[in-house]
Order: sequence, then structure tokens, then C-alpha cells
Amino acid sequence: MTSTEQGRPAVALHGVGKRFPGVVAVSEVTLAIPPGEVHVFAGENGAGKSTLMKLIAQVEQPSSGRIELDGVPVAYQGPGAARRLGVSMVHQEFALAPDLSVAENLFIGHEPGRGGWISRAEERRAARELLGHVGLNIDPGRRVALLSTAEQQRVELAKALAVQAKVLILDEPTASLTEREAEELFGIVRELTARGIAVLYISHRLDEIFEIGDRVTVMRDGAIVATRPVTELDEDRLVQLMVGRDVENLYPRTHNEPGPVRLEVRGLTRADAVRDVSFEVRAGEIVGLAGLVGAGRTELARAVFGAELPDAGTIALDGKRLRIRGPSDAIAAGIGYLTESRKTDGLALPLGVDKNITLAKLPMRAGLIDLAAERKIAERERDGLRIRVPWVGRPVRTLSGGNQQKVILARWLETGAEVLFFDEPGRGMDVGAKSEMFQQMDSLAARGKAVVFISSYLPELLNMCDRILVMRGGRITGEVPRAEFSEERVVALATGARNVENGGNHD
Repeated sequence: MTSTEQGRPAVALHGVGKRFPGVVAVSEVTLAIPPGEVHVFAGENGAGKSTLMKLIAQVEQPSSGRIELDGVPVAYQGPGAARRLGVSMVHQEFALAPDLSVAENLFIGHEPGRGGWISRAEERRAARELLGHVGLNIDPGRRVALLSTAEQQRVELAKALAVQAKVLILDEPTASLTEREAEELFGIVRELTARGIAVLYISHRLDEIFEIGDRVTVMRDGAIVATRPVTELDEDRLVQLMVGRDVENLYPRTHNEPGPVRLEVRGLTRADAVRDVSFEVRAGEIVGLAGLVGAGRTELARAVFGAELPDAGTIALDGKRLRIRGPSDAIAAGIGYLTESRKTDGLALPLGVDKNITLAKLPMRAGLIDLAAERKIAERERDGLRIRVPWVGRPVRTLSGGNQQKVILARWLETGAEVLFFDEPGRGMDVGAKSEMFQQMDSLAARGKAVVFISSYLPELLNMCDRILVMRGGRITGEVPRAEFSEERVVALATGARNVENGGNHD
């Protein structure tokens, strides 16, 4: 659907640029997006997608160029003015007041009422109507802090409707959603575009780009590389446009004959989150953990790592039973864990790359940290893992998600870990960074390590794993060998949709 067919574009950019000191973040972007279109923005981290969206939403002020909404040039006046003009942006980190009710969040700054008095009854009535438009049947008086991630996202969408948005910006909206929640979100997006709302959609997930998008704009180094209808592209061509080179194999997996058992878990139980779980991982294997959010996968990994102490069960490495009373015991035994939330659990954000890499195994000399050795270790890992940072003392918070993940991996490589848990390692990473991470996982398996891979994105598990263990309600409900891989079977085991043979724990 072109802007000519639709009349005036919902949003038009004319030579829009943004410069920060020493950096051109967005370079002379010209683009028109019609009403009722899902326009996907793709590209590697740092390509300029989020900055461009912030310019449209007036979170940032352009350094050059002109932005038009519904054919009218708009001057920069801040995000509040943009919302009044019909532009709403749903960030990855929601802008909701957790201690206020859903209704209060929906109408902050434009509460219904008259004569300076707020009508709570009218506020709740209008809130119910808005929530109905996004498929959310909850009490408008409920505190936002009590809502799930998916519910909070829908409240954000309802907020956009409350200000009669004409342009809705979604930044990685499925990053923390289950597949079912993502499908429900796609349905809402389609309903919004049917009402004439233009949806600007940032995504790293190739499958959802083709499922939800009408057109896709690929950005690299702050500039537009191409704008195409999604029907004119396939995954290989899209990846090539995004990274500027051919990615020969997004999932570079070499399947070898597994060796002896390395990690052996028996009867592991942790409150109601992990229930009598038994499994093993052999040398050279990548074993997947699949399941819906809340199935117990992360809790299982944290229990093995000692971050949450189990109530019962045993853990053995190379036939030796371990006594794990905390993460330090697990690290000393040779277990590493790349956490799901790298910014909150995995990294010391104010510290440098070097400090973060050596955090689990400090180089000591005469009772003091050997700073020269620390720098050499960090530089070696930086070069080996291709961490894009010129100076290893640079604060890790300034790195992209992919490079932050490599810093955590470098830490575990330095400890000599023999068992590695990867918990949603590709979340928030572009395709190039994901491919590099998967190469490292394959390399670790080829060197005889035991790898456990947790992901909510089934194509990753189906392409990278030798076996997939499926969890539901804290238990392993089944094991799928590579020869029998299918999305349908994994989903059935994860949801309990049908009876499957060989369910239960696996020895």
C-alpha cells in the first residue's frame, strides 16, 4: 500500500539527520509511510533504528531535515507535543507508573472530568472501552505493578489509543513475549492498521518481519540501505542487506557424535518452580530447554548454578557429585551461566569490559589484583570473541547487547567452565551478533563442553540443538531427539495439548 494510494503520508521524513559528538547516528533519511501500513525497520544494533524512532516521537531533536505528520511540518517541542499530534511510542522498557492503577496510567495528563474535577467513574468506563480494543479484560482499578509483561504492553497500546494515535511506534515489542502472546499482539496490530493507524515496527526477528510487515526499511550505519515490500524479499536477501555481507549460515551447527556424560542432574526440586527434574548432557552436546514462560527453565538453570538452592536432588560433573551452596561453588566446579537478564544479573554495568571479564576469576599478584594481567586477559578475549570495543577499560554499559553478551561469555571461558547454560542468549541481538554467538556455542560443543540452551524462539532450538527437553509446570514433560524435531511436537509437549509418549523425566 503506497502513500499515493492512501493520499497524504501519516509520517514523512525529508533529509532527517541526527548527530551526537563524534557520531552520525542518523544520516539524511527520506521516507514516507502511509496510514494503515505496518512498516518494519530492520538492521543491526547501532544501525540507527531506535534513534530515528526517537526523532519521530520527539524524544530527540533532529540535527537536520524536516518531519511531517499528515502532510504538516512539525517543529520539535518534545514527546508530550508529539503525543498530542498523534504519535505514540512503546519502548522496550514501558513508561508506566507501577503504583498507579491501569485507568490512571491510561489518562495521565488528560483525565476525564469537568471544572477541574476528575471523574473516576468516567475514567474507569473509558478505560474498559480502550482495554477492550486491545483484547485486555482486567479491572481498570488494578495496580500496573501486578500485571504481567504482556498485560503491561497492552496497557501501553491502550494509552496510544487514548490519545487517538495516528502513528504508533513499537520497539522490539515481542522481545519478552511468548509465541502465543506475540501472535495475539500481531492480531492487535492488524486491527489498529485496519483503523488507519500507521505502525512503525522495529524487529530483529526475521520470521515476524515477514509475518507482520507490509514494507521493510533496512538501515545500516545510520542510513537507509533499502526499502522494499516484504513480498519482494526472502530471509537470505534481508540478512545480506542488514549486515552488508552474506551470512552463510545463521545457525552454524556441526553435529558430532556426543561423548561421555558430563553433567548429570537427578531429582532436582526447588519449591514449586522445579519438580523432580532429572537429565544429563554429554560432551559435545547442545541440549535445548523449551517451554512456555513460567515453565521452570530459568529456575532450573539457576538451581544448578547455585543462584537458587534446590530443596532436593543431586548434581554431578564428570561422575563426581558436587556440593553447590552458591554460585562460587558452581564456578569452582566448572559451571557457567549466561543469564537471561544480562543487564541486571550478568554485568556490572558501570565497570569496564576488563573488570567484567575477570569478575569470576581475578588475576592476583602478591595479594592484589594484577591490573596488567587483567588488561591482557581482556584484550585476548576481546580479540578472540571479536568484542567491538577499542579500549577494554570502557564501561560495559556503553556496548551493544551482542557485545555485552560476548563479555559474559568471555568471563566463563576464563574460568575454564566445562558446562555452560545459555539463557535466552539471542534476546535483543541483531542477526549478525546472533550468528556469532551461535558460532561460539558450536565451537564450545566441538571442544567437548556440555551446553544447555534455553530459548523461547523455537527456530533457534531446532537448528542448534542435538536434543530438546520440554518443560511444563516445573517438570520435564518430554524429550525430542533431533531426528524427530518439529515445532508441533515441542509446542504440544510445552502446552499439554495432547498426550505424548515418553513424557516425564529422562535419565
